[in-house]
Amino acid sequence: MAITNHERIGKALGVLNAGLQPFVERELKGTHGEGWFEKAKNVAGRNQLQGTPESPQWDTAALLRLMWENWNEVFGQILGRAERSLVSELIEVRNKWAHQKPFSSDDAYRALDSMHRLLDAVSSAKEAEEIERQKMELMRLRFDEQVRHEKRKAAVAATEGQPVAGLKPWREVIVPHPDVASGRYQQAEFAADLWQVYMGEGSSEYRDPVEFFRRTYLTTGLKDLLVRALLRLNGKGGDPVVELQTNFGGGKTHSILALFHLFSGVAAKELVGLEPIIAEAKPEVPSGVRRAVIVGNKLSPGQPHRKKD
Repeated sequence: MAITNHERIGKALGVLNAGLQPFVERELKGTHGEGWFEKAKNVAGRNQLQGTPESPQWDTAALLRLMWENWNEVFGQILGRAERSLVSELIEVRNKWAHQKPFSSDDAYRALDSMHRLLDAVSSAKEAEEIERQKMELMRLRFDEQVRHEKRKAAVAATEGQPVAGLKPWREVIVPHPDVASGRYQQAEFAADLWQVYMGEGSSEYRDPVEFFRRTYLTTGLKDLLVRALLRLNGKGGDPVVELQTNFGGGKTHSILALFHLFSGVAAKELVGLEPIIAEAKPEVPSGVRRAVIVGNKLSPGQPHRKKD
């Protein structure tokens, strides 16, 4: 049985609570020390923050209100204006939900997106992924509803004009991927995500080097980038720094993934289409290349990530 948008928002607010709680506690303790709990109670209200300093019981409204009221002193040192706007918006979302106000699908999607952005900003990756999953599920449901609506319209609409003789319907010429046709697609099917690939997640056509190059058309620009990288890492020239400049959707992430997979340790002979690149660059792909990946919107100054080395 499908849940309502109001129920969906309630579930998402619980995820938001779980993701914000450790961040808010950590920053308040860092600023106010042992007296953080009493200060938090005075701002949030004793009914919305209960328990003990060792085991506080948070209400989502209390977390958001604390972030808003302590912005200049605490949270504004870590987050920016965009995140403060998200906090303000989510306070209104929570209040609207608490007063049983209805949410349209557009309202629900915007609320989920704002939650995802705020969780991303505070580096609550697990909770951000759960909200992203809920966003994708809502999009799928909207897609299914649109398909049903179009079918109903087609069933009652009069046929206009005459088709050109001999032309096949587009549905017989171009067959969408099953995930697209049903609306049960994943975001990774449509947009390359460097962070997902680095984490070993996402679909195989982006994650697996062999599958990536098998499905990738090597444009002149991409070939030039790979040749320069090979020359550089073999000490035969090339550029130490390459700045990729394209419009949105121009292939920057795809180019970075090509470099990432070229030096993954997989033998070049297993990567489809690399023969002309190796021939032009002359040297083979060097072994033991150490790759470093930095995805800026996955890093937060308020939550350092310590590596094993």
